[in-house]
Amino acid sequence: MYKNITTKETVLSGLLLATGIILPMIFHIFGMTGPVFLPMHIPVLLGGMLLSPVLALILGIITPISSSIFTGMPVLFPMAIIMAFELGTYGLVSSLAVRKFKLNTFTSLLIAMVSGRIAAGLSVELLIKLFGINMNPLIYIKGAIITGIPGLIIQLIFIPSMVYAIDRYCSKSYQC
Repeated sequence: MYKNITTKETVLSGLLLATGIILPMIFHIFGMTGPVFLPMHIPVLLGGMLLSPVLALILGIITPISSSIFTGMPVLFPMAIIMAFELGTYGLVSSLAVRKFKLNTFTSLLIAMVSGRIAAGLSVELLIKLFGINMNPLIYIKGAIITGIPGLIIQLIFIPSMVYAIDRYCSKSYQC
């Protein structure tokens, strides 16, 4: 069923996109690297919980590409391309899990995280086939998971907490 995109969703998408560009810059200013703390993933996963699947997918795809164009982080090829697949999957899967399958935030988050990493591995495989880049998809995924453990922990704590706080605020204020 087609649902019109509301102004509120459009504004929230823009806010989350801006956050996805600015938050990694803040982390880098304080010497915390993106591959460890995964700051760009936070607004996309939050968007997956709050936006329609289409907007969440779009947010996930354009955030790393926009960040690469405006800040140089991540490098456009191949990292921003790989991240576009990964974050797009995060947004789409988490939104579908919450909205269509009515799963709780934590379960939706876990499913999205696994799906996104699989999408990243498949995108690496695609880039190998199309452009002959010198990467191994399994080693890439293993390295990304091990390096990103602090960021994964942050996501598992922060995202459900933020969604709970937003839901609670909205249920009390009727403004959401």
